[in-house]
Amino acid sequence: MRVSAFVPDLMDRSKLARIGGDVAVDVVGSAAALDGGADVVVVDLGRPAALDAVRALREAGSTARIVGFGSHVEREVLAAAKAAGCDRVLARSAFFADVG
Repeated sequence: MRVSAFVPDLMDRSKLARIGGDVAVDVVGSAAALDGGADVVVVDLGRPAALDAVRALREAGSTARIVGFGSHVEREVLAAAKAAGCDRVLARSAFFADVG
């Protein structure tokens, strides 16, 4: 499985790096660099341009499963991410509990 992730925070990146097995995680430096051809796209919704990147992937026809995560108190951002095309939207703590 290929994962393309826009996760600029170094601590969060290190958590993603722990994923093993047959999962190849490519962490990109900008939301615009996300690979819509990956099996899964992970987006840190707390970053500028994250929602625009999700919309752009969907408009380009990406069929990747898009998972966004953000602060649990930013309910409007989480709802906007779902509307933009995220298949799953999680609070940061829930996302990393699933990853770990």
